[in-house]
Amino acid sequence: MGVAGCGKTSVGEEMAQRVGRPYLDGDELHPTANVEKMRQGIALTDADRWPWLDLVAAELARDGALIIGCSALKRAYRDRIRAGAGGPVTFVHLEGSRDLIAARMAERAGHYMPLSLLDSQFAALEPPSADEAISVNIDQPLNALVSRILAELERRTG
Repeated sequence: MGVAGCGKTSVGEEMAQRVGRPYLDGDELHPTANVEKMRQGIALTDADRWPWLDLVAAELARDGALIIGCSALKRAYRDRIRAGAGGPVTFVHLEGSRDLIAARMAERAGHYMPLSLLDSQFAALEPPSADEAISVNIDQPLNALVSRILAELERRTG
């Protein structure tokens, strides 16, 4: 979880490969209307997000071993996903500075989320508490970042 451009897809795909689980980019579940709003530089509202979050939760309910990338910016969003998933959900918050994430977003091509919406993402973000999620700083190489996440998951689940 985290703001646009924080690396959810890269981290999720690498984690999935390492642990042999499927990965799904939550962006693929957005209704067309949401994608068009974002493409036009219009921030999504809670009303726009609820049906999408329900789809994320339904995917987790269908396959509890799934790794899914989803912004889940607010606690209410994470609570809705947990409730709909019908089982335990572990969130990993990919946190980074606005400057670092803006630089990454400026380099990526072909994504509908424009850099102009980054500030709205940070404004909506309610960073999770330590008991709600694993939080890791993204200012490190991908392999090191994923190794740290997996080590923390192992520590928590024993």
